[in-house]
Amino acid sequence: MSISADSARSGVPAAPGTGDRPAGVHGRAGRARKRHRRTPYLFLLPALALELFVHFGPMLAGLVMSCLKLTQYQLAQWWAAPWAGLGNYRVVLDLDQPVGASLFKSFLITAAVTVIVVATAWTLGVAGAVSLQRMKRGRGMLRTLFLVPYALPVFAAVITWRFLLQRDNGMLNHVLVDQLGLLPGNAFYLIGPNSFWSLCVVEIWREWPFAFLMIMAALQSIPDELYEASSMDGAGPWRQLRRITLPMIAPVNQVLILVLALRTFRDFETPYVLFGGSAPDQARLISLEIYQNSFLTFNFGLGSAMSVLLLLFLMLVTGGYLAVTRRRTLDA
Repeated sequence: MSISADSARSGVPAAPGTGDRPAGVHGRAGRARKRHRRTPYLFLLPALALELFVHFGPMLAGLVMSCLKLTQYQLAQWWAAPWAGLGNYRVVLDLDQPVGASLFKSFLITAAVTVIVVATAWTLGVAGAVSLQRMKRGRGMLRTLFLVPYALPVFAAVITWRFLLQRDNGMLNHVLVDQLGLLPGNAFYLIGPNSFWSLCVVEIWREWPFAFLMIMAALQSIPDELYEASSMDGAGPWRQLRRITLPMIAPVNQVLILVLALRTFRDFETPYVLFGGSAPDQARLISLEIYQNSFLTFNFGLGSAMSVLLLLFLMLVTGGYLAVTRRRTLDA
């Protein structure tokens, strides 16, 4: 019995649009809704396919190459190189062999550089962003000045540091030795133990504007009323930083620290330009170790195995970091 018939018997007029409808109308409406839901995914499909091809294509090729005895002689037809299986991984992970020992040393150096750079760049970014947030005059000019290292091309920025750190003609030695007399003679900054700290300084100089930019954007979401109310309660700048600023920008800090760590750990351009492709042992990052095995000794199989292990390590670190931060967020 239809709704219209029931309404007629009860004397109540039927609501418009609630009468009998053919079954085909409902079927067509359901199919239209399904097509409407599928349309966004169809538009995204070409971009998704291209993204998968661009990213996962080289990854799969590198994974296959890591299982081959691939040198410059088989590079033209690398898929026909002799099969090595897990032999390259055994060589890379054998710390008693020169290749494994050198890779492990470069891993430790990279980890040390990453910790120093991330901690210092984040601290400078927070200090710069919080300081500019309180300024009333000259904030735009200083903001632009702070972002210059981030805007400069990598080669132009790092090659300038290379000229500054030269032993005989560099400006740093000229100022410290000739002008101020703080050192007895010209020091080496691009070789020896000082090369490690030179690399850290250049990395910090390049990365801290990114931290400054992210934190400065996060600070815009904090209402000024919170600072005004805390000031009325007697809270000073340091207490406001600990009790208001840092807790409010904690989600941004979680992402920022992870991005800074990944950018620094896999950085290749900075040490390559700074040391000319042949970095000293004290500043040989893992990216340069992979480059040396792949393009200087032409052992592409070993270089691919190192790249795969680096990718797996970064994926594990990223997954663990996200799991820990998510748990802390849920507990809070």
